[in-house]
This record gives sequence, structure tokens and C-alpha cells, in this order.
Amino acid sequence: MFLKKTKNKSTGKTFLSFVDGFRVDGKVKHKTVEKIGYLEDFLDIYDDPIAHFKQVAKERNEESKTLSSLEIDVQAVLDENTDNRKNLGYAVPKAVCSMLKLREFFQSKQRHLNIAYNLNNIFSMLLFNRFLCPSSKKKAYETRHFFFDKFDFSLDDVYRSLSYFSKYSNELQQHLHEQVCKLIGRDDELAYYDVTNYYFEIPYNDEDEYDDNGDLVKAGTRKKGPSKEHRKTPIIQMGLLMDTNGIPMAYHTFPGNESEKTNLLPNIKRVKRDFDLKRVVVVADRGLNTSDNTAFLSGRNHDDMKRNDGYVYGQSVLGASNEFKEWVIDSSGYVTDKEVDVNGNEITFTHKSRIYAKKIKLKGSDGKRNKTIEIYQRQMVYYSNKYAEKQRKERDLIANPARYNKATSYGAVDYINNIKFVKETGEISDGQALSLDLEKIQEEEKYDGFYAIVTSEKHLSDKEIHSIYRGLWKIEESFKIIKSEFKTRPVHLTLDDHIDGHFLICFTTLVIMRVLEHLTDYKHSVKDIRESLLRYSCSHLEKNYYLFDFRNDVIRTFEQVFEFDFSKKIMSLKKIKNILKYKK
Repeated sequence: MFLKKTKNKSTGKTFLSFVDGFRVDGKVKHKTVEKIGYLEDFLDIYDDPIAHFKQVAKERNEESKTLSSLEIDVQAVLDENTDNRKNLGYAVPKAVCSMLKLREFFQSKQRHLNIAYNLNNIFSMLLFNRFLCPSSKKKAYETRHFFFDKFDFSLDDVYRSLSYFSKYSNELQQHLHEQVCKLIGRDDELAYYDVTNYYFEIPYNDEDEYDDNGDLVKAGTRKKGPSKEHRKTPIIQMGLLMDTNGIPMAYHTFPGNESEKTNLLPNIKRVKRDFDLKRVVVVADRGLNTSDNTAFLSGRNHDDMKRNDGYVYGQSVLGASNEFKEWVIDSSGYVTDKEVDVNGNEITFTHKSRIYAKKIKLKGSDGKRNKTIEIYQRQMVYYSNKYAEKQRKERDLIANPARYNKATSYGAVDYINNIKFVKETGEISDGQALSLDLEKIQEEEKYDGFYAIVTSEKHLSDKEIHSIYRGLWKIEESFKIIKSEFKTRPVHLTLDDHIDGHFLICFTTLVIMRVLEHLTDYKHSVKDIRESLLRYSCSHLEKNYYLFDFRNDVIRTFEQVFEFDFSKKIMSLKKIKNILKYKK
């Protein structure tokens, strides 16, 4: 193999490629092994690109000669407790870590610390483990040799490092934001927000800590609260902020017994300050649609100070005022429109909107809600036959309520009179005493198929607002990924700062996966990416050579995006280390 230089007559540029020479009927033929690119594109990268690529060709030829003479002892036996299997698929998330300059971030922190272990090394090991084969911190440490990188630290160092990760959480979120903006770009005016929670397999709440005067010093975080999975064990809640590309921006955690409604504003304030954002339009479901949140984001707080933020909220039709309900079911003003959903299917929906002066009450200086302000918002209502059918089906189960238990009847109990459950089993205690609240059912049936959105962005059309609001599915998918694919819960840690460090690792893993999806044009699912990279592993063969036995479309996509050569059946340790040194 040698370096070939081909000059383009029309542009005058020199194209470089690696070429193999061979003979056919006595004539020399050339076969292109790898296209490198134009010489001019490498002048800022290498002092002498020609010399560099000639050396690469020389090294590959030497490696090829060694491989051609590699001898295998077919009678060889394995030593006891042999584990020669290693993974190289982690080179892909490691390349994204390089793009996001995670090593540089931890290096800047490490130089001010008097510790013997390397924070970036430990964070990387835990991140690669979470990305490919999520497990406990202890299991991650025990299987660290699955990766080629040398992770030279103790298990105690792993747990100690979690405290530092917790300490640097906000700063790392800010760093990731800056790097994502440089790498991909980000519409940092529009942010999706939602809340989920994570359960702990403990029977008790964390205790609050008080000083000698009885003042609260530190609130316990693992507290029983409204679990998304209807569990009775303590939980910690997470609020997640996401951009329009589906890439997480920031997160924060708060105790399980606190209301998610009151934790939106502190996070928005912190992100605006740390990220230096001038304006944020928050997109959230109806659970965050409160007077305080609306007043703050629409530009009015308790002191009547002007702000420059905005909101796009879901609005409960059933929980709205009578005036709003009458406007919804009034058939006048509705128009029909078409839109393409996330699967590329054309959908038809009916809608109408209005600009409305809404009065909301805020707390005064005495703590009572006796302060009234007026804000103007665009109110939109949509009707969907598909949604109406879904609501009707959800009510079908109440036709025979005695057949269900507390878990399967969740959401339908509001329509059943005299319903009680056995605490130990969750079964309905007396099915004979049950009856349907027919009056309530008939009243709510009038609103089947209707859903509403309210926004401060009065200049946008109904279709634009509808499209923006539908983007909430991305954050719901992110929660599914972080819980199911990365197995964030249950959390087997006790100390608060260790738990915080765990969530930071999971958040960063999610950021890397979402960036990776973006770089590959969302060609593959998260599940396929994880499984393929985990399967791109190898076994030690002889000397410093490893045998690979897996390659698919996902792997080939990464070859193109990162210019990796994952096609070789046998690779030397030197070549593997070169792949792991990815820089771009």
C-alpha cells in the first residue's frame, strides 16, 4: 500500500488516497483502499501532510506483514478464570466525550485538588458502563477491564469521586451547554420542561435535619410522594430541561414530597443565569400551568417587575372555568387544518383560538392570594376524533368496576361511587356497593376529544403553537431512555452527594446519546445503538492482536460519521489505541 497523489485539473487541488498495487496479465493495476481527502484540507492539521500519510502507509504495511505471518496454536488451552473479551464499541461515546471536551473540564477541576485518583478517568468508566451495560458502581468497577482504557483506581476512589461530581454538577451542565452550542447549535429560547421521579428500595423517608434553635438545616431528599409508577417507596424527583433537538440542557433534583409545580421557576432562574440566556419560552404540560409560573414567565412577578420570558402550556378543559368550557363546546369559529406527525403521517385536526384577558391571583405580602393581575394570552382549543376515541376507551372499564383492582382502575375511580380498596392487596373491598356516577360521566363526555393550549406567544399561529407543544414527546422519550435503557432506577446509594453524582452521570450519558443520534441523522434507535456498540467487542488472539466477529449497519454508520475503520476482522492493539485517541 502506498500514498497516491492525484491533481484535479479543473481546481488544481491534490487529492490523497491510500492505494494497493497488483499485477494482472503482467500489467500493474491500482486499487483504492481508502480515500483520505484533499491535501489542502490537512495543511492546518499536520506540518507536512504528505510525510504524515506516508508514515501511516508504512505502518499499515508493517502491520499487514505481521498479520500475514501470525501463527495460531490450535491446541492451546485457556488458563483458569480467563476473561479475554474486550469492547471497542465504547470508542463511539468516547469520541462524543472528546467533542464535548469532558476531559478538559475535569482537568481544569483536578489541578486545584490534592487527590491521587483521576476524576475524568472515573467519570469516563462510569459513563461507558452506563451507556453500554448499566450496573451498580461496584459492578462497574469490577468489570472495568472490559474496556481497553487503563482505569487505575480503587473502588473507594469511585465512591469518593461521586462527591466531587455532585459538587461540579451545575458547572458541568453549563459546560455541556456551551459545547453543544458550538458542536450542533441550539435554539436556547425554546426549552421543554417536564418532571419525573426515581424510586428507592427503602421503607422510610430521609429525616430532615434541624439546628439547636429548631430551624431546618437540611431537608431529606428521599421522601414518599406522587410516584409516576404508583409505588409506595420514597422517591427523588427530577426536573429536566430540553432543547428543540431533543438534547437535554439542564436538570435539577428535589425531594419526593415537594410539588413539581413549585420547582420550575428556581431551575429556570438558575439556567438563565448560568447559561447567560436572555429569554426562555418554557413548553410544559398542564401540570406546570399554575398562577405563579404563568405570572413569572409572562413577565409579571409578585413585585410587578417586567421580564422577558414566555410559556406554552397544556390546559385542562375539564379543570377550566365555566366560561372557557362554554367557549370550547361552542361550534362557531372552528377551522380544519392538516399537519404531519412524528411518523410522517398526515393528520387532520380542528381548532380555534382567541386572545383572552386572564385574571390570576397571586400571594400578597400577607401570604394570602389576594393580589389580582391581568395577563393577555392566546388560548387555543383543538378537537381530535382519535383523542375522543381514546377517552371513551379509557372509560369503558368502569362499566364493570368490580372486576378491577387499584392498579388497573387508576384514573377511573373518579367515576365510581363508594369505591374502597383493601390496603394489603389493592383489591376492591366490596364490589356489590359500587355504582357509576352517571351524571359526572354524561357531563364530561361533552368534552371528549377536546384539548387546549395556552401561551404568552400571541404572535404565533395556532399551527405553530400546536407544532411546538407536540415536541413534548421528545422529553417523555428521554425519560424512558434514561430509566429503561440506562437503568437509572432503582438507585443503590445512600449519601446525598453520591446520589447527585449518580444522576449527573446518567444525565451526561443521555446528552451523549442524544448528540450521537443527531450526528447520525436519527438513522438508528437508541436500543439498536446500544446493542450494536455492546456487541462490537473482541477476543484476544495472540500477542497484541484481537479478533472481531460483529459488524452491522449501525457500526457502518459510525465508520462514516467518525471515520473509524471497524471493518477489520483482526486488529492490533496499536490500531485499537489509535481509534480510541479520536480527536476532531
